[in-house]
Amino acid sequence: MPDSPPEQGFDGEPITAQGLQAVKAELGELETTARREIAERILTARGHGDLKENAEYHAAKEDQAHLETRIKRLKQRIASAVVVEPVEDAAVVSFARPVEVVDEATGDAHRWTVVGPAEADRAAGKLSADSPVARALMGAAPGDVVEVATPRGARRLRVERLL
Repeated sequence: MPDSPPEQGFDGEPITAQGLQAVKAELGELETTARREIAERILTARGHGDLKENAEYHAAKEDQAHLETRIKRLKQRIASAVVVEPVEDAAVVSFARPVEVVDEATGDAHRWTVVGPAEADRAAGKLSADSPVARALMGAAPGDVVEVATPRGARRLRVERLL
């Protein structure tokens, strides 16, 4: 079932192996370097005197709380991650498989890869599996035209080729 849309048949959050590796690397960086840097900031700020009126101390403590929240979210994401590998011989658009698509109205060609929400980056050509465009493209074969409702109106996208 790896080439089915992520919203069907997964008990966790779909992610590519590379995406999971990136999340783990970020977590490692936050748990070591970032925590150490904030601890140093707090220690330095404590040395400036009265903590009640010490803006530097309060800012560092707030940053620490944001850091711990981010660490907690990354750990949850890793715990719920389901690595989905691209199906190289799939004849249709599937998770983690790059695709070339042409917008029929503008003629613009796009190279997109449907990925999990955690690794989506439209500027890098990575569409969230939860996005309307990705949902419309999933299961489409080269030559198929899909219509997607967008805030600017319907878009017609033609699947050119699977990469």
